[in-house]
Amino acid sequence: MAAGRLCGSSTGLWDWNQTWYTNSPRFTWCFENTVLAWIPCAYLWICFPFYYLYLRHKNRGYIRMSHIFKIKMVLGFLLVILCFSNVFFVLWEISQGIPRTPAFFISPAVLGITMILAMFLTQAERMMGIQSSGIMLIYWLLTFLSALVMFSSKIQHGLERGFLEDFFHHVATYLYASLVLGELVLFCLVDHPPFFTKAVNSSNQCPEASSSFLSKITYWWFSGLVWKGCRQSLGVDDLWSVRKEDSSEEIVSWAEREWKKYNNKRKQKMESATFKKSQNETDIGEAEETEVLLQSEHSQSGPLLQAFWSMFGIYFLLSTLCLVICDAFLFSIPKILSLFLEFIEDQEAPSWHGYFYAFILVLLACLQTLFEQRYMYMCLVLGLRLKTAVTGLVYRKILILSNASRKAVTVGEIVNLVSVDVQKLMDLIIYFNGTWLAPIRIIICFVFLWQLLGPSALASIAVFLFLLPLNFMITKKRSHFQEAQMKHKDERAKLTNAILSDIKVIKLYGWEKTFMEKVHAIREQELQALKRSQILFSASLASFHSSTFLIAFVMFAVYTLVDNTHVLDAQKAFVSLTLINILNTAHSFLPFSINAAVQAKISLKRLAAFLNLEELNPESSNRNTSDCGELLLQASIIVRNGTFCWSKDTSPCLRRIDFTVPQGSLLAVVGQVGAGKSSLLSALLGDLEKMDGCVTMKGTAAYVPQQAWIQNASVEDNILFGKEMDETWFNRVVDACALQPDLESFPAGQKSEIGEKGINISGGQKQRISLARAVYQRSSIYLLDDPLSAVDAHVGQHIFEHVLGPNGLLKDKTRVLVTHTISILHQVDNIVVLVDGMIAEIGSYQELSQRNGAFAEFLQSHNTAEEKACSGFPATGDMGDTITSRNNLSEDKLFSDNSVKSPAMGRKTIPVSQDCTTAEVTEGRLTRGEKTQQGRVNASVYAAYLRATGLPLCASIILLFTCQQGLSFFRGYWLSMWTEDPVHNGTQQYTELRVGVFGALGVIQAVVRFVSTAAIFLGGVLASHKLFVQLLRNVARSPAVFFEETPIGNLLNRFSKEMDAIDSIIPDKLKSLLGFLFNLLEIYLVIIVATPKAAMAIVPLTAFYAVFQHFYVITSCQLRRMEAASRSPIYSHISETFQGSSVIRAYKDQERFILKSNCLVDENLRICFPGAVADRDHRPTSLERLESLMSYKADDNSNQGMVACNKPRVPRQWRCTVCSTICSNWQNTS
Repeated sequence: MAAGRLCGSSTGLWDWNQTWYTNSPRFTWCFENTVLAWIPCAYLWICFPFYYLYLRHKNRGYIRMSHIFKIKMVLGFLLVILCFSNVFFVLWEISQGIPRTPAFFISPAVLGITMILAMFLTQAERMMGIQSSGIMLIYWLLTFLSALVMFSSKIQHGLERGFLEDFFHHVATYLYASLVLGELVLFCLVDHPPFFTKAVNSSNQCPEASSSFLSKITYWWFSGLVWKGCRQSLGVDDLWSVRKEDSSEEIVSWAEREWKKYNNKRKQKMESATFKKSQNETDIGEAEETEVLLQSEHSQSGPLLQAFWSMFGIYFLLSTLCLVICDAFLFSIPKILSLFLEFIEDQEAPSWHGYFYAFILVLLACLQTLFEQRYMYMCLVLGLRLKTAVTGLVYRKILILSNASRKAVTVGEIVNLVSVDVQKLMDLIIYFNGTWLAPIRIIICFVFLWQLLGPSALASIAVFLFLLPLNFMITKKRSHFQEAQMKHKDERAKLTNAILSDIKVIKLYGWEKTFMEKVHAIREQELQALKRSQILFSASLASFHSSTFLIAFVMFAVYTLVDNTHVLDAQKAFVSLTLINILNTAHSFLPFSINAAVQAKISLKRLAAFLNLEELNPESSNRNTSDCGELLLQASIIVRNGTFCWSKDTSPCLRRIDFTVPQGSLLAVVGQVGAGKSSLLSALLGDLEKMDGCVTMKGTAAYVPQQAWIQNASVEDNILFGKEMDETWFNRVVDACALQPDLESFPAGQKSEIGEKGINISGGQKQRISLARAVYQRSSIYLLDDPLSAVDAHVGQHIFEHVLGPNGLLKDKTRVLVTHTISILHQVDNIVVLVDGMIAEIGSYQELSQRNGAFAEFLQSHNTAEEKACSGFPATGDMGDTITSRNNLSEDKLFSDNSVKSPAMGRKTIPVSQDCTTAEVTEGRLTRGEKTQQGRVNASVYAAYLRATGLPLCASIILLFTCQQGLSFFRGYWLSMWTEDPVHNGTQQYTELRVGVFGALGVIQAVVRFVSTAAIFLGGVLASHKLFVQLLRNVARSPAVFFEETPIGNLLNRFSKEMDAIDSIIPDKLKSLLGFLFNLLEIYLVIIVATPKAAMAIVPLTAFYAVFQHFYVITSCQLRRMEAASRSPIYSHISETFQGSSVIRAYKDQERFILKSNCLVDENLRICFPGAVADRDHRPTSLERLESLMSYKADDNSNQGMVACNKPRVPRQWRCTVCSTICSNWQNTS
């Protein structure tokens, strides 16, 4: 009725005979001018409020009026004029008595108003800095499609009745279609970049932000890097700068705020609950309190999860929306396939139906691919942001860990947190949607199968219910083995880190074999757990792949054997197989998703437990304030009634500490071993837990620990420690700390690089560099923990006179010196004597000497040793010759043997005058950066892995895969023959034989599949074992200079992340490679058997794909190598910071180290981001699907001729098999 009033009674809204059941289809005039024309309008008006709010909140600066914008507006203005001209012309016709229905003027009016809205949004986009709009591009695409239909109708109408009839509307339609086409082309282009943008301007920005909408959804913006990687070797400078929204500065600061907010809420709830329960003294109250405390223990990961959700929840939901849309297209494919097979059977159907169905299949495949890849891209970007957040949180936690917490964790465990556990969380982002989306997929598949086969579909439910608990049981059992593997991996990482940290000592004592055996023992346990996990994984994969056959076999058997009148034709068979493949994917995806969620939960607990470790109390030591009840202007350090402990759970190590250090004085702290001297300095720095009293330090502090902490940097950088270079002061500090002779012996002098933990210099050189670092800072207070213990006696005397003593560089500074050197005590201002953690005496040397107390006992116990030490002190007048003479110094030297050598290992020192043969030595470089190969992976690498696996086992795997794919081929061929069995009296003959052979082929294929998969995984375990043994042996037998040149982070990366890839990732990728390769060969064989002429298209398409893949793989391999190399500096920096956190805190230099960590993480992210895009840039896959479907369409056309000529119909069924195989491959590749 509404259509009649709108368009008149002479025409309806829809006519099946005119639109569908005809060889020349066309829409009705009413449908074209109302529904079809208004679809783009409805789309834009629905999107308008949401899109406008988005524009208001995403101001990127405005874009100047470019030529593109001006042409857009001109064309839009012309379209508005044209639409309203139509309205006025129709009104004029009505006034002239020409009958016109309301649709004639309502439709152009709606179009004109919508065009005004489109112009308004175009202007708003320019003002908000949008260079390319997807919303507007889709609107103009829909508008062009509707205009194209109207254009073709007008052409057809003109050919039938002449163009002069209704001439104005003809011309208006042609102009309208032309103008809309112009707008569509313009909106495919990119406008100029915006002005006054808040984004960081960089010379090498990521091109995604400035690319068009089409380029974004097809990842064409990434092609420039692909071609660049093919032409030349990629370096870090060739990659794009990190986007601001992905940078560590933005992500980590955001994560810190959210983590503190939710964690503080949890603590407040716990405190409130504990306080309320403490008011109740009844047993019920105590039980409830215990329950609350237990809940808090198990809910430590809750605040962390809430923090991550508040940061990334909206972005994750948008990615989920893409996956839901992808699934909608996924389930549309079986329906279209069913209609397509009906078309093949119906010889009277118009031929254009075949083209239409084939086009819809191609369109659905392309749309499914676009949304699927967008989902994967968003998940991977989200994963990288999560990785950045976790790494930043962990690193910042390292800097504030209390002493008790530091004993609870090791560097190896921390490295596992930022490598293995982060990877588990990243996997969860991709697989989490399977936990709820897979059941929905399963239900939809069952509904479609019921519609297709009726009650026989219940058999598939029975099989599914049998397989589901089986997979759950396998997944649960496998998770136990994976937890055991992670436990052994942590133990191995801990032991490996300890070995690499003390490799000099191990080599000195010849303990390499002993420690290798310990590592091998742990590795064997790890591999045993891995082997059992991989066998279960093989069973899970075999059940997954066999479930397609098993469900189809039971369902077809029940359908055909229960009722003889049930005929299994091509439509039922191949559409059912397509649905079963979708069901199978969901069925396998569910346990994978649950397993990923379980592993991520474990990793989240581990991460939350680390972040909840006890932290240092910032109030333990106050700087520049006095809360001790008095204000002494001349005092630098005040301690009143201080009681300190290492952790809250231990007894106090310092009790009733009460002293004052005047400004500019030298205070010596003495006592027996274990008296608490180092603890006193830690208490002043705030590293100890303050139980009572107060501590005040006025001014900046510098700290020299007893065990010198040296960075993997040059001598100059170690001394400057972030300060600017002052040549005069630097030279004075170097001379005073007796470092000048050492610098003269180094090949690059002060630019010479020191290895990790100072592995290539002596203990005395480490201590003097550590002291020089403190002196160079020009701090107010110096806390010196026995800096003279590691140097020779004459060097110690020189340092005291020129640095620490009354005439040294620090004579005007406040100094607290822990020492065992009695000979210098008479030159200090005051002495504190510690006994069992308490101050026994305090006073000057003369005062304490006259008392017969603790100091006298200390002098007496050390008298003999001090006399021997004093006998080694030279006269003061001889100090110059002693220090400057190279023969009298006993300190170990740094470089020799053309590069890096040490006299302690029998190597010769290079004189300063000797020419350096390499630029590396000239620049003072010691540690070598990781070298990455260029181009594709060398064939020798594959050969080495295959040799480690074993050539007989490799040959067996190839044979097993060949047999498996051959069985798959014959099973498909047997099914096609089954569907072609002739029907007599409504029944098919040989049904029992068909069912029996089909089942036997499937069972044999399942067994062969399990054996082949297990062989690959067990071969991977064998190769992993051999490669690990070879790696450990090579590292253990390397000379000491290798460890001086190679950062520990590089080696830890080899033993953790990359060994994990060899354990699990490479066998899985090899299995996938062989599976897809033999699958592809089967598809080629089926297509060629069905239509031999298809070989003419397959060969060039395969060659094109191989060339395209060649370029893609070269860039991808380079990015992967660079990403692996960029991880090592992060691990090295974490290890270095963990060892020197007390020094960093003492100098208040946390911000600089955090900034360096951010830079290293951003450098890694700079490589990871294009690597992630490269992994998900599936243009080769999309091309392969498109080629398969296009060749299928061509085969279908040729098949129509065969049917018309009554030729054999087997080729048609082969092509149905191909179609079903392609549809199932869409699921497998997903």
